[in-house]
Amino acid sequence: MKKENLLLIISTDNVDSILKFPLLYGGVSIPRGYWKRVHIMFWGASIKQAKSNVDIKKRVLEIQKDGVEFSSCIVCAEEYNAVEELESIGIKCNHTGELLNEALQNDKLWATLTI
Repeated sequence: MKKENLLLIISTDNVDSILKFPLLYGGVSIPRGYWKRVHIMFWGASIKQAKSNVDIKKRVLEIQKDGVEFSSCIVCAEEYNAVEELESIGIKCNHTGELLNEALQNDKLWATLTI
């Protein structure tokens, strides 16, 4: 059985890296048929950029239209005072460790990459 789900975890605060790998690849993955489900998770320092960078916000909104899912670590989002801002662009703030744990323990269904 082939993996169908991709979990991209972003922890870097480097805007160029965020835009040119997880948001670029994640954004084309469903339309091109690479993956059936794509979930992009903001964790740690990346949350500061998702909260404030206009280009990241714009890209998040665009690729959600193709079915890409987003979440953010609630603990980190609260520390950066970013919950309201992230949720306003469709990034769910929750206990992301649950999905991460599921993906790591079920590597027959999930491919996981950390940036």
